[in-house]
Amino acid sequence: MPNIVIVGAGSGFDSRLSIDILSRESLKDATIGLCDIEEGRLDQVRSYVQSAIDGHGLPGRVVASTNREELLPGADCVVTAVSIGGLAYRGEPYWSEVEIPRKYGIEQTVADTIGVGGVFRFLRTADEHLQFARDMERLCPDALMLNYTNPMCMLTWFHSVGSSIENVGLCHSVQGTTKKLANAVDAPYEEVSYTVAGINHQSWVLSLRHRGQDLYPKLWDVLETHESFVEDQVRAEMMRQFGYFVTESTRHNAEYLPYFRCTPELCEQYGVPPRDEVSMENVRKRSRMKDTGLDDEGEAEVPPLRASHEYASLIIEARLAHDAFAFNGNVINHGSITNLPQNCCVEVPCVADAAGVRPTFVGDLPTQCAALNKTNINVQELAVEAVLRRDKEAAFHACALDPLTAAVVPLPQLREMFEESCGLPKGRC
Repeated sequence: MPNIVIVGAGSGFDSRLSIDILSRESLKDATIGLCDIEEGRLDQVRSYVQSAIDGHGLPGRVVASTNREELLPGADCVVTAVSIGGLAYRGEPYWSEVEIPRKYGIEQTVADTIGVGGVFRFLRTADEHLQFARDMERLCPDALMLNYTNPMCMLTWFHSVGSSIENVGLCHSVQGTTKKLANAVDAPYEEVSYTVAGINHQSWVLSLRHRGQDLYPKLWDVLETHESFVEDQVRAEMMRQFGYFVTESTRHNAEYLPYFRCTPELCEQYGVPPRDEVSMENVRKRSRMKDTGLDDEGEAEVPPLRASHEYASLIIEARLAHDAFAFNGNVINHGSITNLPQNCCVEVPCVADAAGVRPTFVGDLPTQCAALNKTNINVQELAVEAVLRRDKEAAFHACALDPLTAAVVPLPQLREMFEESCGLPKGRC
């Protein structure tokens, strides 16, 4: 019987992953262990998953605990999707990671990947997240860690140095982006093949084909007119200027680059307004209701056994059912991308099976694409060094080398902002 543990299970996202698992034929008898420090939310999600098991007459079972050590022994796979120190995208310390840089002219749109927000999120997350892996080394050393926690590249890189646990970082931006592009040129997604590689949130669609036919000429034809691109101006501009479409949204990419958020006029031109806490809270509330199957009174509905586009359940199935599944994962670069640094974290095509997760060979990225990736990798490397060496200056240098930050803040003011940000409480799980 498969034994799968989800750490950070009090979120709508992880309730969705539980339904994904139960929807797979070979995983219907799985034991799903849910762990979260918020007992109320944990019980809510447990009830939701139990309603799926009971409503569909499944042989699986769900257990829940606020203590992960009760759930980890014997686990086959451990999924992590957590926020350390506070809620992921509202409240403290997250909002200060947005507001303090804003005082100095840095307008972040998400603040979870690189930049000042991404660096400080990593600083408050890294040690506790590594402890998950340490617990796995003791209690389920052969288990695979599937991590959805951001900042993805920094955490994957950090784990590779600090733990023996096999881990792969997962994101939905590759499948989301390729589906968007297929829809834009009216190609049935199930008939589309693609090669995507780079780094998390900044991977490049190197090829996109429908039954062998190159779809890039059609993308160029509709780039200026299709509503998908009119509403996604940052990525459309990146394709115009650099020749390839990039993963993740305009909202994300605007803060990874020095071109789009330097002035209010540019923000307006490219459709990337300042982050607003009230509007984001409304979005999160609607998303939570949708993902957990809760109605307005908080009552759980019996969810349909319909899998989402997340990779986790398919990777688990491949690992345990001795099948194979191809996907894009975040792994350490041991020669997969030859013009990005060795031992950094890259997002490349991978194959999962009973032997584990195997990255495939990509070779060189287009030079301009690799160059843009390297500007982000510099930040990631210094942030990882900051935690490994307990080096405050390395953390400052990570912020100073961030492309957007460097474009808008002089170094003396950046130092002042960094010191103010260092005064935030780190928080812990």
